[in-house]
Amino acid sequence: MNRRSFFHATGLATFASRLAAQTSETPAKAPYSGPVFKIGNIGCGGRGTFVSGILAENPGFKLSAACDYFEDKVKSFGEKFSIAADQQFTGLDGYKKMLEHVDAVAIHSPPYFHVQQAIDAVAAGKHVLIAKPVAIDVAGCEVIRKLAKDAAAMGIVVLADVQCRGDEFFREGMKRIHAGAIGDLQFGECHYEADLIPLQSEADDTPEGRLKNWIRHRDLAGDIITEQNIHALDIVSWAFGRPTRISGTCGRGGRPDNVGDVSDHFAILFEFTKGVVTFASRQYTAWGSPFLCDNRFVGTKGAFTSKFGGRVMIRGGKENFWGGGETKNLYRAGSVNNVESFRAAIAAKDPGGNPTIEGAVETTLLTLFGEHAAKAGHAVTWDEFIRDAIVAKPELKGLKS
Repeated sequence: MNRRSFFHATGLATFASRLAAQTSETPAKAPYSGPVFKIGNIGCGGRGTFVSGILAENPGFKLSAACDYFEDKVKSFGEKFSIAADQQFTGLDGYKKMLEHVDAVAIHSPPYFHVQQAIDAVAAGKHVLIAKPVAIDVAGCEVIRKLAKDAAAMGIVVLADVQCRGDEFFREGMKRIHAGAIGDLQFGECHYEADLIPLQSEADDTPEGRLKNWIRHRDLAGDIITEQNIHALDIVSWAFGRPTRISGTCGRGGRPDNVGDVSDHFAILFEFTKGVVTFASRQYTAWGSPFLCDNRFVGTKGAFTSKFGGRVMIRGGKENFWGGGETKNLYRAGSVNNVESFRAAIAAKDPGGNPTIEGAVETTLLTLFGEHAAKAGHAVTWDEFIRDAIVAKPELKGLKS
């Protein structure tokens, strides 16, 4: 019997044709009929432009204003998203004028500015979508934590756009860990390896050149462990909680230039009430080594593994094995989910206590704690870290307001 005869004889031809018809037709989405909120973006660089594209696609938002320190940046952004010239703002304080014209803001400026911009937005009654990290020092973290609680009491939504927290597989995996699926946590390992982000200006000795190269300056961005490694370390914080003691090292040596003062590698041991986690990172070209943003946690009953843009799963016995799933295109998909959650909370007029901020703050504190211990050169306890915490104070002289 040939292939065609077999399908007709078994009746599979009819089934196959029906299946083909079903899969070839994309169900039409019901037209959006909810409220539309005007949103402005602060910070028109790569991340701000990327997330603004997601905001522009969401029918519940109208991307209607933008602000960046640099005029050419906001002009290019305005052309891309058809934003009127009188709704394009520049300078360090330009966002304050923008607040008069929008219902919500998305904050994508250099991290040092996140805290004050969030404070001003909430004071103006605007909802806030804030990028990671929410702050770059302990004082800023605590301000954001309190601000989110106060905002919730006023009906104002403040949401942290951390991609993994917006992914269904990471959420389910963490839910299972917290329910005891892998037993008592024993140890884990975490990696973040990426190539160097190129310089944006050769004039790093000027105020504006330094601002363009903000990711290289600790007082504008936080160290690399906070600004970039936070994606991997967020999963550690989510699973293990707050560290009790940290030891480790960091340094600069793999980069081809000496611009800025942030580290290009970390090697750290995080100690928790239950279990320990080793962490390693690098931010420079490593001869073809692949990008890594992954975790493996081992407990008394199983092991959790995850990759940013890969499989999230739990290995164990029949009672706790979980196949999980692939976090495909997580960089985009996580933010798509977060933007929709932001819209839904605003439309429902229910911040729900602004729950994403607590996790974002604790993860930021974990990264700051790790940086502090690595630079101290000896083991540091949580109390010692808080006692000796330094407040970020960048030099902004020479920049236009």
